[in-house]
Amino acid sequence: KRTLHLGPDDVIEYWCELKFDGLSMSLTYENGELARASTRGDGTVGEDVTRNIKTIRSIPLRLRGKNPPHLVEVRGEVILSHADFKKLNAARESAGEELFANPRNAAAGSVRQLDSTITASRPLTAFWYGLGAFEDDGQTLTTQADLVGLLGDWGFKVSDEHTLCKGTKAVEKFYNKVLEKRERLPFDIDGIVIKVNSLRLQEELGFVARAPRSMIALKYPARQETSSVDDIIVQVGRTGAITPVAILKPVQVGGVTVTRVTLHNPQEIARKDVRIGDTVVVQRAGDVIPEIVAVVPEKRPSKSKAYVFPTECPSCGKKLKQEEGEAVPRCVNASCDAQVKEAIAHYASKDAMDIDGLGYKIVEYLVDNKLVETAADLYHLKEAQLIELEGFRKKSAENLLNSIEPSKTRTLQRLIYGLGIRHVGETLARVLANRFDSLEALAKASEQELLEVNEVGTEVARSVAEWFEQPRNQRLVKDLVKAGVKPQDGPRPVSGKLRGQSIVVTGTLPTLSRSEAHALIEANGGAVGSGVTKKTSFLLVGEDAGSKLDKAKTLNIPIKSEEEFLELLR
Repeated sequence: KRTLHLGPDDVIEYWCELKFDGLSMSLTYENGELARASTRGDGTVGEDVTRNIKTIRSIPLRLRGKNPPHLVEVRGEVILSHADFKKLNAARESAGEELFANPRNAAAGSVRQLDSTITASRPLTAFWYGLGAFEDDGQTLTTQADLVGLLGDWGFKVSDEHTLCKGTKAVEKFYNKVLEKRERLPFDIDGIVIKVNSLRLQEELGFVARAPRSMIALKYPARQETSSVDDIIVQVGRTGAITPVAILKPVQVGGVTVTRVTLHNPQEIARKDVRIGDTVVVQRAGDVIPEIVAVVPEKRPSKSKAYVFPTECPSCGKKLKQEEGEAVPRCVNASCDAQVKEAIAHYASKDAMDIDGLGYKIVEYLVDNKLVETAADLYHLKEAQLIELEGFRKKSAENLLNSIEPSKTRTLQRLIYGLGIRHVGETLARVLANRFDSLEALAKASEQELLEVNEVGTEVARSVAEWFEQPRNQRLVKDLVKAGVKPQDGPRPVSGKLRGQSIVVTGTLPTLSRSEAHALIEANGGAVGSGVTKKTSFLLVGEDAGSKLDKAKTLNIPIKSEEEFLELLR
């Protein structure tokens, strides 16, 4: 009202709709025909998924009606229903594949498949709610309600859960109405979206740094349920970290069955005083990650005892060590079976070497049957070996081998990340890949040479140098090269609008995924930073930004929204 110079008694009409928890999508139609599908908002940059989107039956390949617009961009979200999500995960579990954490991840993974037949086999649907570019001499829209009606006329699926609200009291009523029925909806939502109904007023209101002034999302609080702790176990990570996990009596939290919740470290167990037999309050943080919020003390069994953290590795029996300043103890036995399995599964994961169908259960099976001991052994697997194993047939063996072969030419950044070096995540792997031309060159780099790389600090340099000094890891590198693993990186840009700039990304961006933002930065000659320093050129900020935003403000580092960032590249 301040922006529009309206008085307190002036009533604004709002269009209220569901905030879907899926994969944001943009479809571009030219003369009524679907021309492009992109995972970002305006269809001009980002991940082209046109071939896969065409397999979703609810999406029209041609707009219904006569005289379609010359050009129109339609915005919406691809989702997976609760029922279909359960069926998909059940099938993956039977196949020994890694389960999807939630319907949103399942939808995103399905749309981004390299093989469109996999996308076609998944029961995806989509809801549509907005327009981007729109060129049509004969069509005049005046309200958001008109816009949604037009989408329906064109053949798009639009939600029935929407309403026109005159004033904020009506908005509040809609918010509470949807909240009451949220658990009964067949798909995930995490709030409602409120839009000024008048398109003229939307245009007049314009944008602030991160979003249009004419619309806002109201999120719902995280769902909470109670359950009981049946057991507390510890699991061994790929770097030997020992993480405690609470095993819960199965409980439905926001449409997902929760049976395991990480307790992070010994200090967290002590702080919350979680014990076997306790009744606990569970929620999914951000409607995704399950966590124990609190213990219900009045329901604690009278003979319960405080949890005693183990001193030996549950997998290999070696004594655990906890270095000063570390939050968790570690198993330092590099040959520990549990570490070996986690390391190979990490190497094969989607963000690393992206070996489709090689989830943890298959890796565990291969290690237990002595077919693989390191990631390099994957490249020596033979069909005859696999079909001798229970559960493998000729076709499944062929599929696995066909998935392994292309990983030999993944990018150097993926390979470095896949090695599982402690403290080296995707961003630092990208930084190292940009500095060193090959895995062999990185392996020969001294701690001092590593320190000369922007973004690499003392802890990371020491960790990388020590990793490559280990004889076991030296053999792994040699065996990977010998097996034909040869990263194929595209030409690195030597110029561009971001040349010479170091950019850090934080928070959830409106339309770009983190990896898409990183790719855009690098494609335009910039470098992706892992942390904010005095050398950071600017911070690209999305929703729920954390400590990086605070540090940028302290250091007077420029802060840009996604909109401002994309404007730089135009």
